[in-house]
Amino acid sequence: MAYDGRLAERVRAALGDRADVREQQMFGGIAFMVGGRMCAGVTGTDLMVRVGPEGHAAALARPHTRPMDFTGRPMTGFVFVAAGGVRTVRQVRTWVETALAYRATQGETTTRARRGGARPRTSPRRRD
Repeated sequence: MAYDGRLAERVRAALGDRADVREQQMFGGIAFMVGGRMCAGVTGTDLMVRVGPEGHAAALARPHTRPMDFTGRPMTGFVFVAAGGVRTVRQVRTWVETALAYRATQGETTTRARRGGARPRTSPRRRD
């Protein structure tokens, strides 16, 4: 599935010159990772926004939003914003700022932490 390149450009502009932003193909579109965690993304003509569990209900109360749902189970803390809610640069910037505000409440992550880190050994190794 292709994604709206113009919307992705507006998200890039809203993220500015941050050194901790990385783009990654995800969910059939593009995700913008900030400090190693997904912050926002574009799938089709929709903007994906990570708002966190505490901001979920408030985000869904805003126009043009719906729960992010890929598997039949909505993902709490993530919303889709339809094209009508991201027509202007200001609308996109407002949503990106919402995502960045939530991201600021989280700690940094590393590749090892994302993969579960080192696994504790449950029993000593056998040496035969």
